[in-house]
Amino acid sequence: MRKAPGPIKIDGVADSLEWDFADLATDFFMITPMDTSFAKVSTDVRMCYDDHNIYLLAVCYKKNNFPYRVESLRRDFNFSKNDNFLVFIDPFDDQTNGFSFGANAAGAQWDGTMYDGGKVDLNWDNKWVSDVKNYPDRWIFEMAIPFKTIRYKKGIKRWGVNFSRLDITVAEKSGWAPVPRQFPSASLAYTGILQWDEEPPHAGTNISVIPYVLGSVVKDYEHNADARYKSQAGVDAKIGITSSLNLDLTVNPDFSQVEVDRQVTNLDRFELFFPERRQFFLENGDQFSNFGYATIRPFFSRRIGLNAPILFGARLSGKLDKNWRLGIMNMQTGKVDSIRLPAQNFTVVALQRKVFARSNFGVLMINKENFVGRLPVDTSKASPAAYNRNIGLEYNLASANNLWTGKAIIVKSFSPGVNSDDWVHAANLQYGDKRWTISWAHEYVGKNYTAEVGYVPRRGYIKINPTAGRLFFTKGSVVSHGPKLTYLEFFDQAWKKTDLGLILNYPVTFRNQAMFNAWVSYDDIKLLAPFDPTNSGKDTLARGTVHQWQAFGLEFYSKPQALFTYTFTGRYGGYFNDGTRLNLTADIGYRFQPYVSFIVSASYNDIRMPAPWNKTQFWLIGPRLDITFTNTLFFTTFVQYNNQQRNVNINTRFQWRYRPASDLFIVYTDNYFQTPFSVRNRAIVLKLNYWWNL
Repeated sequence: MRKAPGPIKIDGVADSLEWDFADLATDFFMITPMDTSFAKVSTDVRMCYDDHNIYLLAVCYKKNNFPYRVESLRRDFNFSKNDNFLVFIDPFDDQTNGFSFGANAAGAQWDGTMYDGGKVDLNWDNKWVSDVKNYPDRWIFEMAIPFKTIRYKKGIKRWGVNFSRLDITVAEKSGWAPVPRQFPSASLAYTGILQWDEEPPHAGTNISVIPYVLGSVVKDYEHNADARYKSQAGVDAKIGITSSLNLDLTVNPDFSQVEVDRQVTNLDRFELFFPERRQFFLENGDQFSNFGYATIRPFFSRRIGLNAPILFGARLSGKLDKNWRLGIMNMQTGKVDSIRLPAQNFTVVALQRKVFARSNFGVLMINKENFVGRLPVDTSKASPAAYNRNIGLEYNLASANNLWTGKAIIVKSFSPGVNSDDWVHAANLQYGDKRWTISWAHEYVGKNYTAEVGYVPRRGYIKINPTAGRLFFTKGSVVSHGPKLTYLEFFDQAWKKTDLGLILNYPVTFRNQAMFNAWVSYDDIKLLAPFDPTNSGKDTLARGTVHQWQAFGLEFYSKPQALFTYTFTGRYGGYFNDGTRLNLTADIGYRFQPYVSFIVSASYNDIRMPAPWNKTQFWLIGPRLDITFTNTLFFTTFVQYNNQQRNVNINTRFQWRYRPASDLFIVYTDNYFQTPFSVRNRAIVLKLNYWWNL
């Protein structure tokens, strides 16, 4: 990559003379539907830089002048439902971590940090500029990324890079560097080389301060309480310690602008998982949150501050060099006397060392301190434990060609008065080529293992989980199809079976990107605790009872390039206590591109069981309206009717990005009783933040 003779104006017109000095990347390879030829739609890319920015120009040609297809102008869009261009940058050339930038054909921005060799965290947000212009035969994307926005190691002149183009009008995904079709185009194992003509410029002083002010009104009609008014202020700061190591600070943070959780009908025996949505915990948080497995997470940031105010916090994260990665976080919350919740301090330390081509070893240490001595005396209630600690080791396997992947962990917890059976071990290994996917996974969780800052819904078990799948490829309207078998068995610690599950899937992928899947399953469950199979408070099944059933289901996902899209899933079969369960879900959407997207999600459950449960029906309906007036002005209304929780929720969110990474939010929330229909509580919040670079 060459240095430009001067700065480039970002306007999507591509008439700057500086582009004549930039090298051309063209002749993209097709990734899907097949990966055996060059792309049918052409893409030309140029990159250059000056003392302050990296510049990129992408000319995305159309086939037969087809109009583009996008969902809306909302940033961080759904990749598979938008014509888009993305760049994946690996500034450490370690094939593991990096950054992604891009836009859809209407100009909506996409940005995120990359981790685990090919995953993108879209919750990362920073300052950069771009523009898109559309023409009959092409659309042009132009952007400038300040060196202060990204992290990179000084002196490295060779970066990994790949460019990805998705044209859903012709159902083709392509990349500048070839990527096997079974992997995402973001796979850093298959990047090309970005060779600098000289060392990338030093970013200089890199300090950003992001203050906010907030005002809110909350009215609790359920308890006939007076309206509560609140005004507060806080500040975040980002300090570049080095070009690759960043310090994040926060004082009195507020997350009221975060969208509400998407509700589900809860028929599970164990705690449900709701993902973290608060940006401070998500930015560069993969080193903390990705340690472990989906149901064995020693650290889950959602445990911090949801029931108590966060007073302040700090996080140091980034690369020490090409092989070492560090993350340190400390958060302090205040006490809440009304629920006897003490002030708490959370410290998390993560250290990662790259080994071999793309694998790494990791260490995670978690310490939660409860300041119980500051709680008011109440002898009728037990005080929380003074501390809970976890320390774990993890090995992440990723072969050079990405065919072999896996993970192995061992974690021990420390709590007052507990000194046995308080550890976890789990491992998995997967081989996946174009046709075969074969994997093995097992887990052991001790009955006394405790992760108070984690998500471990089940304890005291041993689990084995092998899977095998085979794909067949055709040249007609069907691209691929094939069976996948999943076996799942749980044992108690004496190796006595408690759960068994067997699922046979048969997915079919069509050339127009529609998908169909049919499955059959068998379940055999021994209850380890009393359980209400409707979670509605009617009655419980006894501990130790055994329940067996068979079920089958169908799924269909329509082609994403259509303005009218729909998804349908259905399940019918047995259920607990010789009952039956019918489950139907549907997502139906229409877009008036690029400004309006409307989708209605619905879920229906019909459960038939002997008395006292008899017939139980649950509805969950959630229409959502997204209006994107421009790529900086957004309006969203999200309604959720959930008769299992006997609640109707309305969440309306207005966002104006008046400057890069600086926003005005207005959030209005209503909750209603189902019957009789009346207001339960109501709140409105106004929040303004500003990103200030020193």
